[in-house]
Amino acid sequence: MQNKSFYNRNKGNKPGKTSINTLERTKHRFSKKEPYEKHGTQLENKDGLIDHVIYVGRVVKVVKGGRRFSFSVLAVAGDGKGKVGIGLGKAVEMADAIRKAIEKSKTYLKPVALLENTIPHSVIGVFGASKVILKPAAEGVGLVASTAVRSILNSVGVKNVVSKCIGNRNEYNVTRATLAGLFKLRTIDCVEKRRGVSYE
Repeated sequence: MQNKSFYNRNKGNKPGKTSINTLERTKHRFSKKEPYEKHGTQLENKDGLIDHVIYVGRVVKVVKGGRRFSFSVLAVAGDGKGKVGIGLGKAVEMADAIRKAIEKSKTYLKPVALLENTIPHSVIGVFGASKVILKPAAEGVGLVASTAVRSILNSVGVKNVVSKCIGNRNEYNVTRATLAGLFKLRTIDCVEKRRGVSYE
């Protein structure tokens, strides 16, 4: 008895081959017209948060009956006022994977120390083989950053920053390195409270 695979075989086809209609449906399903295909896409939301899809990956698993497709999505969410979080969602359908990633990113929001529309000082974030350097910039410079870094900075509410990625450019590693750098930021008020001294 033949196993039922992801591709429904029509009667009369030889074992191991898929019908033309099935291939056409599969080709249409994974065509470039899929929504949220581009990295850094900003999604619409109703809760006041800024959501971005940083990475959409299609995973193919080869099994005895054929190939099974699934999607892995990395998303970031923030309130634009100093809070940001990331989430990784996996599902058979792209829409479900995006929804899971967005929900997880909204669940793990953490505060980031900001100074007006930029960061208080230069910082270096490291994760794995990736290193991200973030430097404050004057008003009007904008976000000089890659797609992944720009999506995170936009979600957290930063408008003027100059960044540089060194080492591995993998989207996941760059995202984690950027967050590691942002979470190390400290303002003068935070340092004064932590050390119990005044710099005036």
